[in-house]
Amino acid sequence: MSLLLRNRGAMLLLMLNIFLAFTGIGLVVPIMPTYMNELGIGGSMVGLLVAAFSLTQLLVSPFAGRLSDKMGRKKIIVGGLVVFAFSELLFGLANASWVLFVSRMLGGIGAAMIMPAVMAYVADTTSSEERAKGMGFINAAITTGFIIGPGIGGYLAELGIRVPFFVAAGAAGLVAVITLIVLPESRSAELREEARDQKGNKDNLILQLVRSYREPYFFGLIIVFVLSFGLANYETVFGLFVDHKFGFTPKDIAFVLTFGSIAGAVVQVTAFSWILNKFGESRVISACLLVSGLSILLTLFVHGFVAIVSVTFVVFLAMDILRPAVGTQLSKMADETQQGLVMGMNSAYTSLGNIAGPIVAGILFDMNLNFPYAAAALVMFLSFLLSVSYGRRRRSKGIPVVR
Repeated sequence: MSLLLRNRGAMLLLMLNIFLAFTGIGLVVPIMPTYMNELGIGGSMVGLLVAAFSLTQLLVSPFAGRLSDKMGRKKIIVGGLVVFAFSELLFGLANASWVLFVSRMLGGIGAAMIMPAVMAYVADTTSSEERAKGMGFINAAITTGFIIGPGIGGYLAELGIRVPFFVAAGAAGLVAVITLIVLPESRSAELREEARDQKGNKDNLILQLVRSYREPYFFGLIIVFVLSFGLANYETVFGLFVDHKFGFTPKDIAFVLTFGSIAGAVVQVTAFSWILNKFGESRVISACLLVSGLSILLTLFVHGFVAIVSVTFVVFLAMDILRPAVGTQLSKMADETQQGLVMGMNSAYTSLGNIAGPIVAGILFDMNLNFPYAAAALVMFLSFLLSVSYGRRRRSKGIPVVR
């Protein structure tokens, strides 16, 4: 509780910021079919809208993270909330497909500003022992936002199809004002000045991605990509998979996904810190990769509603432990002057996975409905082997491994 209330309740305010951003992302899910009818757009256009969000998030995340190192976390968070509020307002006012694209791209920019700065703020204000708990809180807010977003969107849509976006815009604007007034800056003037002088922080996105392979935290970034790729792959075709294979109804699909997500959020808030402090980041990451790979593979062989719920629960639980574990490891391996830069790269690699995962899943599903999960399981197994090999190699060279 002390961590949540410290610095004028900074952690609670950060959780509210990130929750709001990811709730806004989910609002569009139940409303999009009606928008498709109103604006005369097809499924391929919807896919492009999703890709547009992820693409702008990819392009802006490293820049925004680097900027938060130079300017401070607070300004970037508040700026991201303002951009996000405008994007939601624009989506609600849209009367043409190109306006939806502009809105989603602005939404990606807003998320790219908020997420790295929030995670870097947590790294700035927590000790090494508290880092896991802080990252668990933030990721629980992300997970909860994804869960609640579609539900809120569907409920508010009863008042009018555009009402959810106007409400989201108003809420983001209000939280931006509260954050501006209440949230203390976590970054000292000396560290901001030092970040401005660092050569590596002046590279553009392409150079940062190219240079990242030489950094000590590069393997963590690979795991971030694998995690987002695997989860996006799994979720993109899940509804189609269980519909074609088991005849699940939309209600069945919603229950399975919601149950798994809620369970993951509960673990992130309650037990995640203990798990990481007990076993260490490296062991937890390796174990989650193995368990998620096995569970995704099992999806191809189990039958019945209870079995699918059980397997999906394990997949989501492993993923929801893996995400903050990698974030914690990255923050510990990064220099204190580069927390924003590293968290920006974290967001960029997440976006890469979110772009590649659905595309690959869709192509493979058209070939055979089992192929997406077979591919996702294979990627997880290979990453598990790389994780184990990476740890052994560093230990053999006498290089300390973040636990």
